Order: sequence, then C-alpha cells, then structure tokens
Amino acid sequence: MDKLVYTALGAIVNQTAQRVQLTNDLANVSTIGYKRSISARPETVSYTDDGLRFQAILSPRADEIDLRQGHHIETGVQTDIAMNNATVLGVQTDDGSVAFTRRGDVRATEIGLLELGNGRLILDDGGNPITVPADTIISIGTDGTVYGRDNQNPQVPPAPIALLMLRDASATPLVRRFDGLYDVEDGGQADGNGDFATGPEPISITVGSLEAANADAVEAMVGLLDFYRSFETQLKIIKSTEEMDEDGERMMRAG
Repeated sequence: MDKLVYTALGAIVNQTAQRVQLTNDLANVSTIGYKRSISARPETVSYTDDGLRFQAILSPRADEIDLRQGHHIETGVQTDIAMNNATVLGVQTDDGSVAFTRRGDVRATEIGLLELGNGRLILDDGGNPITVPADTIISIGTDGTVYGRDNQNPQVPPAPIALLMLRDASATPLVRRFDGLYDVEDGGQADGNGDFATGPEPISITVGSLEAANADAVEAMVGLLDFYRSFETQLKIIKSTEEMDEDGERMMRAG
C-alpha cells in the first residue's frame, strides 16, 4: 500500500508546485516584463534503515525563469525599453545588492534618480544608481546608453550620462526571488554583490516599447482546471487506499 500512497502523494506535491506557478502566471498576465516559470518536477530520494524503505518527496528547489520573449507594446516614449532575447536589466534590491528584471518603464524621480515604474532604482554598468542632472530630458539608446539634454537648451545635442547594467542571461540560469526580481541560480557566476558576467549573445533592447508578460491567461486557466481534476483524483486514491488497508486489518483480526 505504501507504494500507492507515495505515488499519489508525489503527484500532489508536484501538482501543488505547478498550481503556485500557474496562479502566479494568471495574476501577472498584465504585468509589464513578467516572465513565467519553467515547470520543474520534485526530486525523490530513497532511504533504507533497518529493513524499512521509504521515499522522501522534495519540492522543486528553484523557480527558474523562462526568458522567452513576450510581444512588444509600442509606446513611443524614449525612456521605455523592451529587452530582447535573454537580455536582463540590473536594479537595486532593498538590501543594496544587485538583482535583475525584464521590466523597462524607466523614469526619473524628483531627486534625479532613474527608477522603474515599480520604484526599483536602475543601476549603471558599474552597479551604481544612475543620477540625472536637474532639468534634463533623458532618452535611451539601443545600446543601453542613457542620454541627457538640457531642457533650457534643446538645440544642444544630447550627452551620454550612464550605461545601463544590461546582461545576457542566455548561458546563466536565473531564478525568481521573493520580491519578483531575478537572481543567479545557486550563486552561479554571480559576484559577491549579485552581478554576473554577461553571456555570449549581444545585448539587445528596443527603445520606445515595453514587453508584455509571456504568460497566457487561457493557458493558465486550463492548467488550473487540469490541476484541480487531478488533485481530486489523487485524494480519492489515498482515501481508497486507506479504506483497503482498514478492510485488510479487519479481516486479519477476524481470522
């Protein structure tokens, strides 16, 4: 009976992790730059002790990010950027370290710092927050260079201010943090501050556009319906196994 119970329990654990991913996808279908997770199966580890065999079922260790590109939404705003391929943008976390995102709605704060629409400070290629001089109109080049133009002298050509921290993550697995940002999986190539060496593919961004989420609402809803049906089936299996075990125990007592 134990094999049947552990098989059903393993299915429930796996499906529970998938339900969390699907629910998260469904909640973020309209979030700019949101990336769905790559589904991962739970690990199983067998133990034997004094003739007793049991199997531990471990949940997936990491919520790996699927960097497949979502469709672009053209805005025409020169501070909106959509990252292509596996390009990611470095931002500052609450503890001052580096994490990454695909969100690209860049704006300047009242005190002259560049941030995203969710309030995360954007970092330059050296890992420092970007400061914009007062009364400056900013724009972003296709190579990630931030340009500034004096609002009082619009005829003067824009001057470079900083270079965005853009990294190619095509060769570096990224996982989701609790705050929704991305970290390098298991430390990977990251330095002590959270940054990592850019990959072999060139950095690529589209200016004047934002990237939509790569999650699909219909697909997530169908997945959730499948989960609930399968969950009910596995519970019925466990319940039936319990009843069979009780019937067998009663027969042994009667004998």
